[in-house]
Amino acid sequence: MDFAVPENTRALLDKAQRFVDETLIPLEPEVLGKSWREIEPLLGEQRRQAKSLGLWAPNLPTEVGGLGLPLVDLGLMSEVMGQTPFGHYVFGAQAPDAGNAELLLEHGTDEQREKYLKPLAAGDIRSCFAMTDRNTAGSNPTLLKATATRDGDDYVIDGHKWFTSSFDGADFTIVMAVTNPDAHKYLRASMIIVPTDHPDLEFVRNVPVMGHAGDGYFSHAELKFHGVRVPESNRLGPEGQGFVLAQQRLGPGRIHHCMRWLGICKRAQKLLVEQALSREVAEGQKLADQQTIQNWIAENAAEIEAARSMVLKAAWTGDNHGFKAARNEIAMIKYYVAGVLQRVVDRALQAHGALGMTDDTVLAFYYREERAARIYDGPDEVHKRSVARQILGEAAGRA
Repeated sequence: MDFAVPENTRALLDKAQRFVDETLIPLEPEVLGKSWREIEPLLGEQRRQAKSLGLWAPNLPTEVGGLGLPLVDLGLMSEVMGQTPFGHYVFGAQAPDAGNAELLLEHGTDEQREKYLKPLAAGDIRSCFAMTDRNTAGSNPTLLKATATRDGDDYVIDGHKWFTSSFDGADFTIVMAVTNPDAHKYLRASMIIVPTDHPDLEFVRNVPVMGHAGDGYFSHAELKFHGVRVPESNRLGPEGQGFVLAQQRLGPGRIHHCMRWLGICKRAQKLLVEQALSREVAEGQKLADQQTIQNWIAENAAEIEAARSMVLKAAWTGDNHGFKAARNEIAMIKYYVAGVLQRVVDRALQAHGALGMTDDTVLAFYYREERAARIYDGPDEVHKRSVARQILGEAAGRA
């Protein structure tokens, strides 16, 4: 296993890091805390600059305008982009659009690719993914209550969804709904494309997260589908394969997330070190002189390095042996890196004292928005159970 970074990838990463350091991070005071509609034009300018620099859509293949990076290289790029809250958006690699583009690329019809994938890959439109029902566990999609009932050549969709991230301003959503209620639990649901301007699709609200409702891309919507009628041709892949498609989407998606979280960790550690070296806590004494702060910096460094190695190994396994072989590794990085993220950001915020609670640094944003890392894409406890059962099963088999 060789994690040596090829020279051309290193040059790309260096270029991306300069863009983040010199252009995007300096924009944060102007962007954070403002509405999406205020900042979207400014971020649009940065997206055009990313395209001109050859940094656009590192997650997508070259035939649709992306860079076509293998998973390990893409993970390294995600680490760079993750160092600022809007990095992935500016580079055209943001969730949920990235996963939706991959679904359309792998399972979309020619018509769907032309109508939805082409403008999505170009960054001309946004999309969202409506899976989580309002009153069932989001960690178990087999419990979905939303339905899509056949009526001639159409589906009629009824359901109550929430945490449909980035719905506000999106052009379409991919909906997970039960189409085959009598089938095996993993073969009941399908994915169906629904335009967000459909008259029977009700936007209820943007769900407040720790006091911040958000709007535009930084939003999480609650939706109601009141007999939403769409043609059968809007279905992605075969009927009843929604769960299978979702699992294919989650493997690379979790690696992207974990490397983005490590980018956040890298940024938080940098801010902690800068604060330690500059903050005077007593006459002739800096924060960096305190043993507690030194311990935090050392613990952060070790945890970040361990997490990074785990994620790159999972990406390498996925690239070389497929995601089925990397299943346990992907589950482990999901809960381990999410925990590292929480601890690193918490230590950095604590070291900043009252300043850390304000929006004068990016730490409060990360603390508020990224605590959900231990919940979305399956809570930590679900992934730990999966890993433990695999280990116990293997041991029982050997016995």
